[in-house]
Amino acid sequence: MASLSQIYRSLKIRRFRSAVYQARWMSAMSTLLIEEPKYAWLKDLGLSSKNKGVYYGRWEGSGEETTSICPALNRPIAHVTTGSTSDYNAAIKATQDAWEQWVEIPAPLRGDIVRQIGDALREKKHLLGKLISLEVGKILPEGEGEVQEYIDICDYAVGLSRMFSGHIFPSERLGHMLLEQWNPLGIVGVISAFNFPCAVYGWNSAIAMACGNVMLWKGAPTTPLVSVAVTRVISSVLEKNKIPGAVCSLVSGGADIGELMARDERVKLLSFTGSTNIGHKVSLIVQDRFGKFLLELGGNNAIVVNEDADIDMVVRSALFACAGTAGQRCTSTRRLILHEKVHDAVVERLVKAYAQLRIGDPIEDGTLYGPLHNQQAVTKYKEALQEAEAQGGKIVYGGKVLDRPGNYVEPTIVVGLAHDAGIVMKETFVPIVYVLKCKNVDEAIRWNNEAKQGLSSSLFTKDLSLIQKWIGPKGSDCGVVNINIPTSGAEIGGAFGGEKHTGGGRESGSDSWKQYMRRST
Repeated sequence: MASLSQIYRSLKIRRFRSAVYQARWMSAMSTLLIEEPKYAWLKDLGLSSKNKGVYYGRWEGSGEETTSICPALNRPIAHVTTGSTSDYNAAIKATQDAWEQWVEIPAPLRGDIVRQIGDALREKKHLLGKLISLEVGKILPEGEGEVQEYIDICDYAVGLSRMFSGHIFPSERLGHMLLEQWNPLGIVGVISAFNFPCAVYGWNSAIAMACGNVMLWKGAPTTPLVSVAVTRVISSVLEKNKIPGAVCSLVSGGADIGELMARDERVKLLSFTGSTNIGHKVSLIVQDRFGKFLLELGGNNAIVVNEDADIDMVVRSALFACAGTAGQRCTSTRRLILHEKVHDAVVERLVKAYAQLRIGDPIEDGTLYGPLHNQQAVTKYKEALQEAEAQGGKIVYGGKVLDRPGNYVEPTIVVGLAHDAGIVMKETFVPIVYVLKCKNVDEAIRWNNEAKQGLSSSLFTKDLSLIQKWIGPKGSDCGVVNINIPTSGAEIGGAFGGEKHTGGGRESGSDSWKQYMRRST
């Protein structure tokens, strides 16, 4: 038995080690990443240790100071001073004044300004991609890919600026005709989410600006550095062309700024990307003032696999759709509905594919899977798995929080749940996929459509008759209907958005530009 002196000595050693560990942790937390040589590239984006988060032709910020946290390390990157109510009022007044000049510029010339913004983004693509990777947690190719989406929509908007078309209709009155005219709305507000902190604003702003609108942007509270860096790129183009910077204003902040935007009648259209719950609240506030809103909300997306599907293609696609971006895309696959004849084979091969995923620092080359965005997401991951097991699910891969710095969890596959189990019907924004066994495609379509959200879906089959059914009136009821490709991802040429609890909004291509204009006859 140890003597009292030995016990006291052991306790002192433990306390000393604990104190040393705590001191090291406190030191790491007090040191900003931007101050370290490894992250000096952040300054090439115009960022510093302390940044102002409000822009309307000049940089301001008198609200609370927020700290951006790197999800891969759980360490602070830099500080941003958010906007106060007075900052918001100054910004929207300047934005409203800027519209008077912007709307007088011919549409093709506005399109050329948007083109220049795309070119400026090209020059900063790698740096912005690294910042997105650092602040969001997505891997570097996805961070750069997000900037490329903004660039692509700028290119698209250039051509669109010469193609806004109305119609001329015959009139029943002698010597008259009916003319359909499209005009810009004025101020378009954008509230974007953490998972696409650059691209979502780009989809909205490039088209809206070409239409003749001015922008008021509130990025996600946890990705303020991306908002500041992107706005710096845009403002440099506006300044070079002697256009008011308030054409693209930024007010960083939390729910208080979002509510001001939702209630403000000067915001003619409010585009909101985020959860179904918050989106519903936003829509009610905007609707109460008879304003326009565009909602891009959640998606409980499904991949349906028929018995004749190419299994190699299924496994590759499911791996990307389920585990890509650590399951934090609105289009990530949450449900994998497999024909009973291929169920076991697909699960077995998918488990092997998951085991080969390289987990690591999202900025490093070769990393395929990064962290969750914050600790709240880790908590939701654990709670979802507890619910799944309580409802009869069995974890066949993953299920653990990784013992390393950052918000890392294992990508997870769960089998054995009923198609209408409570947890299956709930969208959880984490890398968990629920595998369901169906008897045929008709049953799978019913299961696909029973989710409250209706964003993205995909059917894997070689049967043309099933494909026709899948894309037809008795097929998938989602806004994005895929064949033999993952649910995640979209192309800028088509309208992007979903039905039901996803909100019904459409962004990007096709005739989505009409959302940013008003029609007169």
